[in-house]
Amino acid sequence: MLNALTIDVEDYFQVNAFADRINPEQWDSYPLRVVANTRRILDLLDRHGITATFFILGWVAARAPELAREIHRRGHEVACHGYGHQLVYQIGPQRFRDDIRRAKSILEDQCGEAVNGYRAPSYSITNKSLWALDILVEEGFSYDSSIFPVVHDTYGIPDAERFPHTLQTTAGPLREFPLTTLPITVGWKQLRLPIAGGGYLRLLPVETIRKGIAKVNSTEQQPAVVYFHPWEIDPQQPRIKAGVKSTFRHYLNLHRTEGKLIHLFERLKFGTMRQVLEMGSAV
Repeated sequence: MLNALTIDVEDYFQVNAFADRINPEQWDSYPLRVVANTRRILDLLDRHGITATFFILGWVAARAPELAREIHRRGHEVACHGYGHQLVYQIGPQRFRDDIRRAKSILEDQCGEAVNGYRAPSYSITNKSLWALDILVEEGFSYDSSIFPVVHDTYGIPDAERFPHTLQTTAGPLREFPLTTLPITVGWKQLRLPIAGGGYLRLLPVETIRKGIAKVNSTEQQPAVVYFHPWEIDPQQPRIKAGVKSTFRHYLNLHRTEGKLIHLFERLKFGTMRQVLEMGSAV
């Protein structure tokens, strides 16, 4: 079964883990590493014959206009990660609308075609910000991949649907591709294990991720989505002093990420999110 491979194109200093240490007004003072890291990813995907969806931050696209063009030219899907990487439920409806409109316009100008997909920074479409789904439709998006059906201190809708489905917003239909989870039983509790990638890929054994995705494919007959960030294949990135939790989340096992990705690429089938959604719509 074809699974969706996605890359959230942002740099190491823009992550929510460092939001209390680095103001967006300071971003231009940090060395930009996202372009070189993204090109490493493009080369890796070429070697494995895989296409992916790149959710590109508008701030990055504005400073590296050649990047979205190269991603598009090399056969991948360009999608939107917003402009300023601010949590949706913190900025409110009008700032959210302005943010996605600005980013979408930049990306469409650069790649020369409509940008249909969106993913919120830090998966911050939660029960506090479901109004964002209506705005996405109004601004021309046809699908979203922002909802993580887990319990987490920053994001998550724990009881959300786990697989691709259509949401009926007041503005019209919107396809939702939630981040992949696997139901597990711990003692007497039913939990959802996040197996979609990112920090969970760095934390968990790669075979746990692979077997979990394979089970979703075979037992539940559903596609999975895997995500990661360019900074996650860059153990040489500058170190930012932060609290224990943020440091752990950001720097854990960076040196292992690329090897784990290769392990998955060699054993599972991947394509763009648009491809996977279109296949599901045709069934």
